[in-house]
Amino acid sequence: MTDFTKIIFDKHEIRKTRKQKDDFIRSFVEYADSLGYKTNVEKGSLGAKNIIVGSPEASRVVFTAHYDTCAVMPVPNFITPKNMGLYLLYQIFVSLIMLFPSLLVAGLLTYLESDFAFLGWYVSFLLTYILFIAGPANKHTANDNTSGVTVITDLMKKLPDEAKSEVAFILFDFEEAGLLGSSSYNSKHKKEMKDKLLINFDCVSDGNNFIFALQKGAIDYKDLLEDCFKGNGEFTVEVLNKGIFYPSDQMAFKCGVGVAALKRTAKGTLYMDRIHTKRDTVYQEENIEFLVDGCTTLVGKLRQG
Repeated sequence: MTDFTKIIFDKHEIRKTRKQKDDFIRSFVEYADSLGYKTNVEKGSLGAKNIIVGSPEASRVVFTAHYDTCAVMPVPNFITPKNMGLYLLYQIFVSLIMLFPSLLVAGLLTYLESDFAFLGWYVSFLLTYILFIAGPANKHTANDNTSGVTVITDLMKKLPDEAKSEVAFILFDFEEAGLLGSSSYNSKHKKEMKDKLLINFDCVSDGNNFIFALQKGAIDYKDLLEDCFKGNGEFTVEVLNKGIFYPSDQMAFKCGVGVAALKRTAKGTLYMDRIHTKRDTVYQEENIEFLVDGCTTLVGKLRQG
């Protein structure tokens, strides 16, 4: 674990309030400055602050992650990127369980034709917002998404000086609120990001099975990514453009690639659990090292043309 990663875990693991985010931004900017990078904090939708390192327009590749913190939930966000049906069923199940008390009241008021029926349904939707977005911060963010942030910070340090001007990094705000930071960034910079390879790291420290989910515009990079991030006895790697769904910031970009680490059931189903709960404490340092090494190799090959 690098010195700056230790600082993040010690002082900035929770990044939900504006003060917490601003404290992290100051620390991150100081770190970037110490490595010789130029940074810019750009405002986006609803007060989002995206942290930009280098020049995305002039870069060969843009590496990204989101730095905001989710609200804590009583049950984990369970993601199965290669099984969309199971993923949707679980999301519906969790929503119903968490909203059952308020939905019961709203339904009863509707049944009784109460004048307060509308208020009951309003409270249900308000509770959804509070629980999923505006609720108390999860105090444990090792995987979601401190792991993605540390891939960026470790890669910034490892890149040779001659490559720094050809690479850019962005830490997006408000991913947990619905990809607001990345969407607002893309809307402002649509032209320069249209064909720009963007690799987004989200939840990469809990599991030995990596997926690279390619947007349509990134398909031409499939072979290159497979060459740079080769599976071994410790990790498996799948670079996919079909039959894959991973909801994160890369979805806002035509040439985006989403990277996540997953576990595998005995029957072969890839899944992610623990995130959005107090159990999000798993930080496999070897995962970060594997991704940073692969990114370094990728940058070298892109510079060679």
